Amino acid sequence: MAAKLGGSRLGSRGVPDDLDVVSEINVTPFIDVMLVLLIIFMVAAPLATVDIGVELPATAAEPQPRPDKPAFVTVKADLTIAVGEDTMARDGLVTALDAATKGRKDERIYLRADKAVSYGDLMEVMNTLRNAGYLKVALVGLDGRS
Repeated sequence: MAAKLGGSRLGSRGVPDDLDVVSEINVTPFIDVMLVLLIIFMVAAPLATVDIGVELPATAAEPQPRPDKPAFVTVKADLTIAVGEDTMARDGLVTALDAATKGRKDERIYLRADKAVSYGDLMEVMNTLRNAGYLKVALVGLDGRS
């Protein structure tokens, strides 16, 4: 151990009679404890992450180019409908959309709705689009990562 023996007399059993107080800290046990904790955390850290291992397949499809002027259909909180910037009645949706897409039914329609719009009202608009022949409908939302 770390006892200071300089200047002390040895007793009859070979043990010093007056031991001086040691004021230095023995850091060896502290380092041993820290290394054990480091090993425990190194083993436990990968187990703490929750990942689902999935190998996604690669795609050979080319990314689709974005249209210069996409066709937006907006359902506002008061259930009025707008195609682009023009607000209209619900029965005028198909004619306004035909004018905006120049009659191309295969063009993607971007549908956005206010949070206050119920699911049923949104489905009515989607059914109107489907019945008019617009089958490519994309729902627009805010990116939740920001």
